[in-house]
Amino acid sequence: MSEKKPNVWDGFKAFLMRGNVVDLAVAVVIGAAFTNIVNSVVKGVINPLVGAIGTKNLDNYSSCLKDPCKVVNGTVQSGIPIMWGTVLGATLSFVITAAVVYFLMVLPMSKYLARQEARRKAKEGTHEIIEVTELEVLKEIRDALVAQRGSGHDER
Repeated sequence: MSEKKPNVWDGFKAFLMRGNVVDLAVAVVIGAAFTNIVNSVVKGVINPLVGAIGTKNLDNYSSCLKDPCKVVNGTVQSGIPIMWGTVLGATLSFVITAAVVYFLMVLPMSKYLARQEARRKAKEGTHEIIEVTELEVLKEIRDALVAQRGSGHDER
């Protein structure tokens, strides 16, 4: 009998059925929803706080390389503006996202995994002690049997 070659469809099904693909899909969906929350925090909280110093919209912060600079609704009308406020807003969004992900997801998960590893090592340590103890007992039994044979209790 000839062996059936795996076809592309079977390989694709096997790929999709792996757990990490499903985990990745869930992460993308959650990440997309989380992005909306972070953007809302930046626009609703951070921008007004920065607005207490200057403008409420970080996108309005810019510098001009060639005067006169005029930007209307994100479209350059004249000059060469450097829109550093937009970069600042995106950076704040990134930092907030990274902080929330780290403190609410990564840090608790790493602490949980460290506890699980410590429990596993403690359990393995207990088994090692039991195994060593059993080995010691077996050696003692062997030594006792050898001693019995050597003291004339050998029955032939």
